[in-house]
Amino acid sequence: MLLSPLLQQKVRFFLSEEKVMDEMSNSDFSKTTSFQHAVSSCCGAIVTSLFVTPLDVVKTRLQAQSSPSPKGKCLVYSNGQVHHTHVCENGDGKVFYNRNRHFKGMLDAFVKIIQIEGIKSLWSGLSPTLIMALPTSVIYFTCYEKLREALRFRLGEDNDHIPIVASSLSRFVSVTAVSPVELIKTRMQYHTLSYKQLQLSIRSTVARDGWLFLWRGWSSTVLRDVPFSGAASGSIAAVVTLPFDVVKTHRQTEIWESETLQSKLQRDSASTWAVMRKIVAKKGIAGLFAGFTPRLFKVTPSCAIMISTYEYGKAFFRHLNEKTNQHS
Repeated sequence: MLLSPLLQQKVRFFLSEEKVMDEMSNSDFSKTTSFQHAVSSCCGAIVTSLFVTPLDVVKTRLQAQSSPSPKGKCLVYSNGQVHHTHVCENGDGKVFYNRNRHFKGMLDAFVKIIQIEGIKSLWSGLSPTLIMALPTSVIYFTCYEKLREALRFRLGEDNDHIPIVASSLSRFVSVTAVSPVELIKTRMQYHTLSYKQLQLSIRSTVARDGWLFLWRGWSSTVLRDVPFSGAASGSIAAVVTLPFDVVKTHRQTEIWESETLQSKLQRDSASTWAVMRKIVAKKGIAGLFAGFTPRLFKVTPSCAIMISTYEYGKAFFRHLNEKTNQHS
């Protein structure tokens, strides 16, 4: 399929992350401060979040939804907090799913979410997303600069692997730091919850399973995000790492589902690979690529928005600094 000129321009504009960050070492970097770079990157993350959160919500719903047609007898269950859910017995226990909420694809999910929950639900989890933007950008930016300088001191200025190594390690640190907020965001996108309901759910789970619960899905999140810091194409990385994103969503939503519906599902701490095997056994290989369309649609505009806002912020501060210097 031929790409439109506009899409071709976006694809060309979609630079790898280490190249963008490496531009900070050129002459422009001396005209702006580290704080101004951090502010620019935070603004880029915030603007990006506002635009792509609906796609992220749809992706999460597609990844976490259950099978649409279990066999056996069904009855309707409601706990007063979520929409009516059909509880079906299939011989192996009880399977919980919502018949009216099964999405056939990205557009179907958009339509049903708006019809059933209202358009505001497309921005579920926006608050934790915005909260994540500041520490993620600052931690990543700071670590990247420090690691790059340290590696250049040890390996030499011309080593081509320095940006990739520094970017990957920085992403690892930032993902670890904000993993609890990522969990909260995923849960809010999975079901529309009040902050009180979310707080009670997380508090009870932490009391039972300990504080490490807040880092549930950390390993699959690392496997999802770190390749973005070393890949030549974010679109390729989005496809390759999608199974890890699916696993992350499953691990961060399965406990909430079992608590909300009062089921007797086991709360195990299966590894990423074990969860992958379960998904394949239940849904086939296609289950590992659930949410493919919204994730792919999210990658290109999010990168374009992020880089555009970041570059605009640098230009703004550079111009501001030049005017300040002229008047001093």
